Amino acid sequence: MKAMSNDKPQDVCASALTSIVGEENAVCLWQNVELNQQKRIQEAIASGNLPSCIVYPRTQEQLAAVLATAYKNNWRVLPCGSGSKLSWGGLAKGIDIVLSTERINQLIEHAVGDLTVTVEAGMKFSDLQALLANSRQFLALDPAVPELATIGGIVATGDTGSLRQRYGSVRDQLLGITFVRADGQIAKAGGRVVKNVAGYDLMKLFTGSYGTLGVISQVTFRLYPLQEASTTVVLTGEAEAVSQAANTLRGSALTPIQADLLSTKLVSGLGLGKGLGLIARFQSISESVKEQSNRVLELGQKLGLHGAIYIDGHEANLWKRLQERIHSPIEQSVITCKIGVLPTAAVEILSEVEFGLIHISSGLGLLQLEDKNQVLQMRDRTQAHSGFLTILAAPVAVKEQVNVWGYTGNSLELMRRIKEQFDSKNILSPSRFVGGI
Repeated sequence: MKAMSNDKPQDVCASALTSIVGEENAVCLWQNVELNQQKRIQEAIASGNLPSCIVYPRTQEQLAAVLATAYKNNWRVLPCGSGSKLSWGGLAKGIDIVLSTERINQLIEHAVGDLTVTVEAGMKFSDLQALLANSRQFLALDPAVPELATIGGIVATGDTGSLRQRYGSVRDQLLGITFVRADGQIAKAGGRVVKNVAGYDLMKLFTGSYGTLGVISQVTFRLYPLQEASTTVVLTGEAEAVSQAANTLRGSALTPIQADLLSTKLVSGLGLGKGLGLIARFQSISESVKEQSNRVLELGQKLGLHGAIYIDGHEANLWKRLQERIHSPIEQSVITCKIGVLPTAAVEILSEVEFGLIHISSGLGLLQLEDKNQVLQMRDRTQAHSGFLTILAAPVAVKEQVNVWGYTGNSLELMRRIKEQFDSKNILSPSRFVGGI
C-alpha cells in the first residue's frame, strides 16, 4: 500500500477526500482506475511514483475543500481535466493524488449580445462549441483532441492551435478566470465583459502554467460570430516556391483565419500531393472568401505550385485529419515537440523533418521527431534561428534524459519567486514546469 508524503496510508487519504466530495465513485483508488487512464497519468509523472487515488469534485467549493485538505496534509496534487494533455510538459514528482475537474463542467453565463461566455473549467471544448453554435457564435481556439480537451486544460497548457493566425492566442481571448489557490482559497482575475481588463497580468500567468500556480475552476472568454462561408486552399510543390508563397501571403492584405506550412511527409500522408505544403483557410461572406481563395490559387500558379480548393465536408475532414495526424502519431515512440522560430526560417526547418507544421505568421509549430538525439539537434537549429524547442509528448524515459523545456532565458529566478508566492509548499504539479518548478 502506497504511503502518502506525510506517511499516511492511501485509505486515510481516500477517506478524507470522500468525506468532502461525498458521492459514490467520486474518489477512485489507483488500483481501481481504468487501465487507459492509468497509462495517461503515468505519462505525466516520474518513474517509480504512483498516486494513491483520483478525486472528482463536482463543485468549486468541493474543489477548494480538496485543495485545503491536501495543503494541510502536504499531499502533492496533479490537477487535470479529462487528462488529454497530461502527456505534455515535464514529469511531476511525488504525486499523492490526481485532482480532476471534468465533473465541474456547467455553463455559467452566455451573454449573446456581449459575445462572451463563462463556463466551468471541466466543460469539454466540443460541448461548448455545440452550445455556442446554437447562437451562431464560436470560441476561436483550435485545441488538440477537441472532443476530450476541457476548457481549463486548454488554458493551463496555452493550447491555441492554427486559429492563432486570425484570432490570437488563448491569452488574447481570455477575459477572466476563477481559480483555487494551493491553500484552498478561491480567487478571481479579470471579469465577464470585454472592457474589463483588471487582473490581465494574472491571467497571463495562469495561461500555460500547467497547473503549477492554482487550479482553474471557471473561465470567461470573448466569442466571435460564425461566418457565412468557409474555403481552404492548399498549395504544394518545391520548398523555395512554397516559401515565396508564404512570404507573399504574410505580407498581403489577405486575411486567412488559419495558415500553416506543412512538411513533405505530412503533405503526402494526407493525400495532398508532393513536396512542401501551404494550407490557408478563409472565412467571411461568400464573395470575400471566393476572391481571397482565388488570389491564393493564382499566386500558386505563378510560382509553379499545385493548387486545390476544399469546401464543405471535404474541408472540415481535411482539417480534422491534419490535426489528428500531427497530434496523434502512429508510432508511440515518436516525440512531439512545440517549436518557435522566425517565420522566414519555417521552410528551412520543415525541410529537415518528416512530420511538422508551422504557422506562417507566428512561427510556432509542432514537429514529430524520432529520438532524443534528433530533439537536441533540432533544438540547436531552432535556437540558431532565435527560436525554441520544447518537448510536449514523449516516452517517460526520454523526458527523464532530456531537458523537456530547454529554456535559455533569464527569468527562471523570477518564475521561482512567483511559484513560491502562489504555492509555498510546492504541492501543485511539482516539477512539471520550466526549471523543475
